[in-house]
Amino acid sequence: MTCRCAWVNEDPLYQEYHDKEWGVPVHEDRKLFEMLVLEGAQAGLSWYTVLKKRERYREVFDGFDPVKVAAYDEAKLGELLADPGIIRNRLKIRGAVSSAQAFLRVQEEFGSFDRYIWRFTDGQSVRNSWGSLSEVPAQTPQSDAMSKDLKKRGFTFVGSTICYAFMQATGMVMDHTVDCFRFKELGGEA
Repeated sequence: MTCRCAWVNEDPLYQEYHDKEWGVPVHEDRKLFEMLVLEGAQAGLSWYTVLKKRERYREVFDGFDPVKVAAYDEAKLGELLADPGIIRNRLKIRGAVSSAQAFLRVQEEFGSFDRYIWRFTDGQSVRNSWGSLSEVPAQTPQSDAMSKDLKKRGFTFVGSTICYAFMQATGMVMDHTVDCFRFKELGGEA
């Protein structure tokens, strides 16, 4: 039997996400934008809820193309708010648009969002060695700094806890617990 992190349920979709994506370093700007929007959509909910809706998000958010999302008008926002396949929260949907606009400004300033965002971990994955889920923090000084800077730049739904979840999801930090089979695969050392 495969030992996974304690937060993973029996749904094959969730297991595949854990086994193939979570904690794997992401450096592609569009994927980073997708994860930033989806982690923001998670606020107040579970990642599992968002994960089950991710494919529909990809469809209605134009594959998370930040140029397209940044240009959404009121008509498009109305369509999104009416779509039962996503989380229909007006603030989160509007926040995705303003975050896309901020994302484009960051790309312009730094050459890529990847170059900007990975500065918060000095361009390296932080590899933790947690014995259990209860040891994993909800936020860190790095996620605090990221949150503060993102907010200053016009991003929304980027509190420190959301930023830390984003860092975990995109492999900026590797928080698979030591008993998880992915721990060693992703370079963890007990």
